[in-house]
Amino acid sequence: KSVKKGFDFTLMVAGESGLGKSTLVNSLFLTDLYKDRKLLNAEERITQTVEITKHTVDIEEKGVKLKLTIVDTPGFGDAVNNTECWKSVADYIDQQFEQYFRDESGLNRKNIQDNRVHCCLYFISPFGHGLRPLDVEFMKALHEKVNIVPVLAKADTLTPSEVKKKKIKIREEIEQYGIKIYQFPDCDSDEDEDFKQQDLELKESIPFAVIGSNTVVEAKGKRVRGRLYPWGIVEVENSAHCDFVKLRNMLVRTHMQDLKDVTRETHYENYRAQCIQSMTRMVVKERNRNKLTRESGTDFPIPVVPGVTDETEKLIREKDEEVRHPDRELDTHTISVSTGHVI
Repeated sequence: KSVKKGFDFTLMVAGESGLGKSTLVNSLFLTDLYKDRKLLNAEERITQTVEITKHTVDIEEKGVKLKLTIVDTPGFGDAVNNTECWKSVADYIDQQFEQYFRDESGLNRKNIQDNRVHCCLYFISPFGHGLRPLDVEFMKALHEKVNIVPVLAKADTLTPSEVKKKKIKIREEIEQYGIKIYQFPDCDSDEDEDFKQQDLELKESIPFAVIGSNTVVEAKGKRVRGRLYPWGIVEVENSAHCDFVKLRNMLVRTHMQDLKDVTRETHYENYRAQCIQSMTRMVVKERNRNKLTRESGTDFPIPVVPGVTDETEKLIREKDEEVRHPDRELDTHTISVSTGHVI
């Protein structure tokens, strides 16, 4: 049934401009999602704010349909002052949770569209020493809302030993700052050794050192996707050169369902519990308020009308009592509302 229906997956990419986010996404899914993109010049970037853009593409492989939604964050981290520039990203994730919560609480729950963000690829610059303050703040602001998978961008600018050192440094800093990135599930004891080895390699690959390329070059008589340099060719799909294949397999083949499960069972459930708690608090507050007003004798405060005498006010209160307790016999009076006089 699932194969016939197809799968939905929403992937968010975040990180500053120039780290190869668009190229990597196009390389991962062999599509050109950014055909109509307009590159901004230096002046336009100064005034640019963080946007949220969505691209949806339908991918079909061996009869299996995947509706992929890519959520991009152009403008993130590009300003001189990046204070709380992650707020619009966090708000977008919350909005998707809120929409799903509304749909789930509605009458027609059969065809609910799931736009919740299942995974966020966070691109870390290869030019710094580990994580920058912006990286730390972004991940700490979002780690309770979404599965964060850190990615070391443009790995071809580093030597293999530098990649290794940088990965260790980034993993240490993630632990040091208490950032909760996506945790790969542990293997079952009855899994075969090859699968256990693959799982171990995947865990040690964090953050994934990636290279993106949409051009095909010729290497050793074979046509491969890669980058041609004067000193040689970097192959995108060669595991000895980068972790691109590991990342693609993890996202599309081995861990897609787990990413969706963690989103549903952990992040969305946390959001849902908070919503229900706040709704319950509001109901209790309202009940207590109504209880207090009932005890004081009125359900609502009677506004003071200018020119109304004490006698008129007394009659209004009596009328109010009569409406509430029709069994009590009260003198009925007719009051002219326009003048406030007793007729």
